[in-house]
Amino acid sequence: MKQLIVIKVGGNALEELTPAFFAQLSYWHKQGKRILLVHGGGNTISEWAQQLALPVKKENGIRVTDEQTLAITKMVLLGEIQPQFLAMFTRYQLPVFGLHAAMDQLITGTYLDQEKYGYVGNITGVNQEKFAHILAQGIGVIAPLALDSKGQWLNVNGDTAAAQIASFLQAEALYFLTDVPGVLHQGEVVKVLTQKQAQVLKKQNIVTKGMQPKLAAAFYAAYTGVQKITVTNSLTTVGTSIQKGNDQHDDTFSNL
Repeated sequence: MKQLIVIKVGGNALEELTPAFFAQLSYWHKQGKRILLVHGGGNTISEWAQQLALPVKKENGIRVTDEQTLAITKMVLLGEIQPQFLAMFTRYQLPVFGLHAAMDQLITGTYLDQEKYGYVGNITGVNQEKFAHILAQGIGVIAPLALDSKGQWLNVNGDTAAAQIASFLQAEALYFLTDVPGVLHQGEVVKVLTQKQAQVLKKQNIVTKGMQPKLAAAFYAAYTGVQKITVTNSLTTVGTSIQKGNDQHDDTFSNL
């Protein structure tokens, strides 16, 4: 989709979004860009699960999702987190639409590994025509959930969902907003990061669990057609640019 920008924001970032963030969105919108924000809510889901005495279990960074956890996930994402995002967009006078997978099969998916993870999925398709129609009118805010062919809701990792949606829609840019200014190496932001470099940092325990799934999603997007991918804590800073890279130079970090 031409001029589409996808932004992944964690659910706990609600209180950290600055006026500069909304000013940048407003600028892009006025320039004719189409904007889709994919929001998470993992911390709030865990808090609710603990309050209800339900186990919080993750395997390889993926939340094991039984029937009760899925119900909490839907409640938190669609009933609590998303409305808060919509209220903030409205406060800044930005046209916004709350979206979810069940709207004209907006996001379809399949089980990742039902025996291992339960109701967790990967996105296998999106309703491009519906997305195009909605995003031509305003900014979209969507939760990382999918429906399978039988109408079963599936929980999708937020970073994975953002990357897969951006890939299916062939977005021109994908931003992963996080709590650090980018991927750090020796205290400095790595300006350009390739997959081989990321593997080196992982082996050195510099890229740890919190960043690993984000980078895996980012490289998936890079290798499936998304042109510009950035890991940053602000839309107005450079951050780390994710690129396919040249293997001849991937072991160096001269791009700091």
